[in-house]
Amino acid sequence: MPAAPAKQPARTRPQDPVNQQVLLGLLGYNCLQAYLSLVPVTKKQLAKYSLRPVEFTVLSLIKANPDINQKRLGTTLNISPPNLATLLDRMETGGLLLRQRNPLDRRSQSLALTSTGAAACAKAEIALEKTENGPGSGSRQPLAEHERLELLRLLQKVFLPPAQN
Repeated sequence: MPAAPAKQPARTRPQDPVNQQVLLGLLGYNCLQAYLSLVPVTKKQLAKYSLRPVEFTVLSLIKANPDINQKRLGTTLNISPPNLATLLDRMETGGLLLRQRNPLDRRSQSLALTSTGAAACAKAEIALEKTENGPGSGSRQPLAEHERLELLRLLQKVFLPPAQN
């Protein structure tokens, strides 16, 4: 005996909003939709300083963690060693960072910002802070500061180890 067809919801009319009920209950879907709304603005701001988001992330981490080595940086960003090496080569050639022998462990190389990299990072940080939640941020409804801080706290709870959030 053939299976009965699944009960179908009423047909959607062109003027009806798209039903996202199931998807809006999924954290991953919501994170992805927020990312897709915000990333064009981020890319536009970073392009003013000839940076891509991943390059800004690398500069920001090196700035905050002087002499970080390539392995720790790759682990933090979840980037494979060959892909990170290619990225760092491009950034080094672009004059944004230097690889140098680690003063604490001569067997490894540490990463440092050049003056060009430090300036680009500082300018990009300011630009992103100004636009992240302001007009034109990509947010359909800008967040109040307490909402923004709560959202950051909750998102970090998802991906940071317990000791860090």
